[in-house]
This record gives sequence, C-alpha cells and structure tokens, in this order.
Amino acid sequence: MNLTDATETIRKQLGRLNELYGSVVFDEWALLVLNAEGEAKVASYEGPRADSFAGEVVADAQALREAGARKTYAVGDFEFVHDAADAHLDVFLRVGPAAYLVCNHTGDTMEKVRANACWRRAQVAWFDLAEAFRANPLG
Repeated sequence: MNLTDATETIRKQLGRLNELYGSVVFDEWALLVLNAEGEAKVASYEGPRADSFAGEVVADAQALREAGARKTYAVGDFEFVHDAADAHLDVFLRVGPAAYLVCNHTGDTMEKVRANACWRRAQVAWFDLAEAFRANPLG
C-alpha cells in the first residue's frame, strides 16, 4: 500500500469506528515512518495539534513504547495503553515493516472509551483496519 492509499484507508476505517461508537473515539492520529536509525518521521497527521505533534510525539508515546518493548509485533498487530491521558498516545498499529499508526483521544483515556457499551460493536472497524494493513502493508 502506498501512503495515499494508507491515509485513505485510515480515514475511512476511523470514520466507521466513530459511526459505530456514536462519537469520536480518536480525535488525533498520525502515520509514523521509521528511518534506518529507527527515528520516526510524521508522514501524515490529523488532529488538534498539527503545529506541535511532531515535537511532542516521542514524549507522548512513552507508555506505548514501554508496552511495546515487551513484545514483537507483526504488521496488523496493535497495542493499547488503557490509562494514557491527555496528549499521551492510546494505541499503535503496525501498518508496515517500518511504519506505525498512532491514535489518541486527547480528552479521555481508553479505559473511559471502553466503559461505553458501544465500544464493543465499534471494535470491528478497528480490527478491519488492522486486517487491511496485514493484507496490504504500507511499504
């Protein structure tokens, strides 16, 4: 999958996630591509922190990096941090060999999002997004 197709796939599935949930689940997301040194570059971003996100992503992803350090992730695998608040990122999805989608709800934690009964039915859109990249990784 190329960057344009990946971005459109993300927009479509996150829109579907919101519809199934009944409100916005993630009010920001970014597509991060790693260089040969493992440093992340923001390839695409949507959300309220367009001017500051790139400079804050390393700190905001700390809990996700800690959770991810304990496992090996294939394309299509993901990790949630249930108690990340404010600007701290809630989830990553490996979308390519050197690319990750990170998402966040800047006003709530995943714990609060998951407390809504609609989360159960909305998860199908998240799984479909993961499967789309598993079948056709960003490369």
